[in-house]
Amino acid sequence: MRALQTATLLVATLGAGLMAGLFAAFAYAVMPGLARSADRTFVQAMQHINRAILNGWFLVPFLLPVPLLVLATVLAWNGHGRVALPWIVAALVLYLAGFLVTSGVNVPLNNALDKADTGDDSRAEAARSAFEGRWVTFNTVRALLHTAAFGLLAWALLLHGTAGAG
Repeated sequence: MRALQTATLLVATLGAGLMAGLFAAFAYAVMPGLARSADRTFVQAMQHINRAILNGWFLVPFLLPVPLLVLATVLAWNGHGRVALPWIVAALVLYLAGFLVTSGVNVPLNNALDKADTGDDSRAEAARSAFEGRWVTFNTVRALLHTAAFGLLAWALLLHGTAGAG
């Protein structure tokens, strides 16, 4: 049982860390870099990124932590290392909040941008205006939420590992 708890918590922590890193990289590198580009280039680049990211390398670490955190909560409640339970629950809440920001704000913005016509400069400018500010803001929000969840999970993993030691 302890091995399952540890593995569940470890994999959930890794997934949260990967998502925190991805969203943070967009916040501090990708979007500031794209902000310097022309409207048509910006829209086309984001269209390509949003299509390319829909793959297993993204979806597994994005989706898997949710059921794993639910399982980690149940296992911590019923098993070893209950001292980590509040941190796991807090991480689950933060991860779900970030998940909801992604699915409720960023993905719909991505989908709308995907349909944008970049055939002329005025349409590309309009598409960018409708997308960029809101997407960047909510990407920063989800980066912070996932980073906080990752930190809490790292702490929970430490507490879980030291529970009963001594």
